[in-house]
Amino acid sequence: MPPARATLLIPTYNTGPILRDTLRGALGGPLPVRVVVDGSSDGSDAGIEDLEGDLVVHRLPENRGKGAAVLHGIRLAREEGFTHALCMDADGQHPVESIDGFISLMERHPEAAVFGRPVFDASAPALRVNGRKVSNFWANLETLGWGIDDSLFGMRLYPIDPLIEVLEETRFARRFDFDPEVAVRMAWKGIPIINRPTPVRYISAEDGGISQFRYFRDNTLLTWMHTRLFLGFLARIPWLAARGTNPLLHLSPPESTPPA
Repeated sequence: MPPARATLLIPTYNTGPILRDTLRGALGGPLPVRVVVDGSSDGSDAGIEDLEGDLVVHRLPENRGKGAAVLHGIRLAREEGFTHALCMDADGQHPVESIDGFISLMERHPEAAVFGRPVFDASAPALRVNGRKVSNFWANLETLGWGIDDSLFGMRLYPIDPLIEVLEETRFARRFDFDPEVAVRMAWKGIPIINRPTPVRYISAEDGGISQFRYFRDNTLLTWMHTRLFLGFLARIPWLAARGTNPLLHLSPPESTPPA
């Protein structure tokens, strides 16, 4: 296996002025930054190439969804020689200060995916905090408890080759269903998962926060996704039961452990 080499991958769609703040923070971190502008039409990506640091910007001509943007980005990252991609949202929810912890786990376990487990503060809407419990329940049922602490959180470090393989095997996981679906499909492939507590903050609209989440549309998409995945799970039960447990689950700290 080649030495692990990671990039920070940020997909963005109509994120508004907060995109520049997110990129400034990211460029002050330890990783080269690659941005995929997913057909933004609000002008938020204008001039971002002028920001100082190791930054490359890729633009898609039309909005294809988060999963499609990530797939585009990791294919290009692999061409650059990167082995891993740490995905971070463009809306300022994910802390740059957590990057070092993800890198440390990658260096010790390059075979694993490192999933952020959100540590919410008072800014988190109760509807979003409680609603994700349904998706988490189904994701863990569909993987026989492989160890997906949060199926929806977007700050994750992926080994690139397995992620490309997972995405090329399905025509789904291209929009809001990207995070939970690839989590389940990577677990089906036996990719070890380490969960890392990670602070998250929701930025108010008054402070420039913009959310692309649409309650009815995206919950309908998740319902259809889990219906498909559950049917796939039923066909895999004998193999999933025979393979054992996630070999790195013991590295996921308990719920009460604060992030480093």
